[in-house]
Amino acid sequence: MSETILQIKNLHAWYGESHVLHGVDLEVRKGEVVTLLGRNGAGRTSTLRAIMGLTGRRAGSISVFGQETSFMAPHKIARLGVGYCPEERGIFSTLSTGENLLLPPKVAAKGGMSIDQIFEMFPNLKERLSSPGTKLSGGEQQMLAVARIVRTGAQLLLLDEISEGLAPVIVQTLGRMIRDLKALGYTIVLVEQNFRFSAGLADRFYVMDGGKVAHHLRNDELEASATMLQEFLGV
Repeated sequence: MSETILQIKNLHAWYGESHVLHGVDLEVRKGEVVTLLGRNGAGRTSTLRAIMGLTGRRAGSISVFGQETSFMAPHKIARLGVGYCPEERGIFSTLSTGENLLLPPKVAAKGGMSIDQIFEMFPNLKERLSSPGTKLSGGEQQMLAVARIVRTGAQLLLLDEISEGLAPVIVQTLGRMIRDLKALGYTIVLVEQNFRFSAGLADRFYVMDGGKVAHHLRNDELEASATMLQEFLGV
């Protein structure tokens, strides 16, 4: 069995007085693509934010690359090799595409993808290297947000709603990107509302509801789980 990269046990999290995660348990193994499914407010984004230390108080256990991180500050978690791409992407409007790409520091001694490798995977970014970050299309901004992470050397990628609001052709491009990253050995956790996008990419799925995991299933169990998915996702 592959090495466990991320393990969460009985995770609770709060924003101020609001208790948003209620005992989440999940595991992600090396080289997997795992998707967190659920309606808005189910706790999917809060789970990614809790992994990164971006919620308020946390209780329970979060182990990343074998290290307990539930007490760590976000910058120390990132330095373990964790890359977080939030739904809002975080592109700096006053910086060019190239400056946005080069801004984050390396988090691994061996570094991440070279600029040439990034341009091979994201040719649009090479063409728009001098363009201000916010002059890019939504799809190009999403590519830049992911490219910025893989350049740092992060090996565990937390990607939040990367397909949201994008044209179908761009969603297909992002799907190819996920497959390419998986082939290169990256471990990926996706938060997705677009079930059809994630169904063709993920090895396993955690269905969340009310701040906890309601169901866990493998890709080959999707067809048999259609009724359950309809109940929780409305797909």
